[in-house]
Amino acid sequence: MPILPFSPHDSSGFSIVITSIWPYLQKVDDSANASFLGWVVAAYSLGQMVASPIFGWWSNRRPRKEPLVCSILINVAANLLYAYVHLFHSNRKYYMLTSRVLVGFGAGNVAVVRSYVAGATSLKERTSAMANMSACQALGFILGPALQAALSFIGEAGVCFRPIDLQLNMYTTPALLAAFFGVINILCVILILREHSVDDEGRQISAINYTSEGTPVTDQGIDQIAVVTSNILFFIILFVFAVFETIATPLSMDMFAWTRKQAVLYNGIILACTGFESILVFLLVKIISVRIGERPVLLGGLIIIFCGFFILLPWGDEYPKIQWSVHYNGILLYPFEIIILKWFHPDPIGCPPEQTWCQFTPAIQLAQYIVSDILIGVGYPACNVMSYILYSKILGPKPQGVYMGWLTASGSGARTLGPVFVSQFYTNLGPRWAFSLICGIMLAAMLLLLCTYRRLIAFSLRYGRMRE
Repeated sequence: MPILPFSPHDSSGFSIVITSIWPYLQKVDDSANASFLGWVVAAYSLGQMVASPIFGWWSNRRPRKEPLVCSILINVAANLLYAYVHLFHSNRKYYMLTSRVLVGFGAGNVAVVRSYVAGATSLKERTSAMANMSACQALGFILGPALQAALSFIGEAGVCFRPIDLQLNMYTTPALLAAFFGVINILCVILILREHSVDDEGRQISAINYTSEGTPVTDQGIDQIAVVTSNILFFIILFVFAVFETIATPLSMDMFAWTRKQAVLYNGIILACTGFESILVFLLVKIISVRIGERPVLLGGLIIIFCGFFILLPWGDEYPKIQWSVHYNGILLYPFEIIILKWFHPDPIGCPPEQTWCQFTPAIQLAQYIVSDILIGVGYPACNVMSYILYSKILGPKPQGVYMGWLTASGSGARTLGPVFVSQFYTNLGPRWAFSLICGIMLAAMLLLLCTYRRLIAFSLRYGRMRE
């Protein structure tokens, strides 16, 4: 079964700009604040949440090439709008928000990809195939921050091509590169992709509601409690990761006093390393899940993610550096000295004074941050791939486009709320409250999994058509 050639593009299309959205937003519209950043990051997932069931329904009734080509064209146009936001004379932040909604709408084709893989593999092949697909998506996730980090050397000014009003800088070049990848993907879909369907035992089929016993598969045969549980777990997994990836840039700028350029570069490198780690995890869980099953791997991943966020809780007696504080490196400054300091450091660094929690919340150390990245980089990919492998097996041998659309919409809803959670709880209450709530959510997810553990089994195993 061929892995779809465009799998990495959805991840790179999101991650290629994720570390630079905040400084780019500040550059194009200085009226934008951290709360608006949450909506800009969430816009991608909001668009994907709306589009996923639509593209899933479309793929169940028409050749899959149609929704795929249409969605990628939308993605290309949206990335071009992102790169040309500077042309608008006012309300640039809203045009940037629109571009991210449309990029996300185009990424709704993930539901089509997952339903294709589920329908083109037997139960024995599916874990390996979906792990391979997830590895491709992780590769896209690596390439995104890595390319952003490499392109940061272009600088904020960059090069301007006046005949076409194009500004090539560290913020627009990644979006233009994503648009170029989209064009390549359209060619791959048209020239390479072919329709292929098999039942749970691997026999090629053509009828859309065929089963191994020749009876139609209806929704009544599917365990709806298992379906709902899978969607909730997938929502939680994507939610906590959305918090993690959204909070990276503002957290590092607040806690480590990094400049905007440093935050883009260093977080790009960290996220790229996390992506490489994810590929190794995807390859490892293929082997482990064959021996012990998907459910124990999913539970283990949830525990590791919990540990990753627990480590991020602030402690100690060292506090973050405050922007333009009357104390600088422990020295009391007078007003004229603050003016001189601003002259030599036009971009403020450190924790913004309007975030009152900066005054009394201990600083998170770089070592905490890196260890947390490592743990979440292990737990998230394991949970991600196991959750939708289980989901596809629960659904059984039926066209899964609409159901996969709802699963993708569930994850997109999580990625919509995650950045908003960051912009509200982190900005207003600080990391202690934000990460404590995440730890509580992870404990609830583990409890839900344990309560429904026996129901999360494959359709064919439930009805005795195959043995585990």
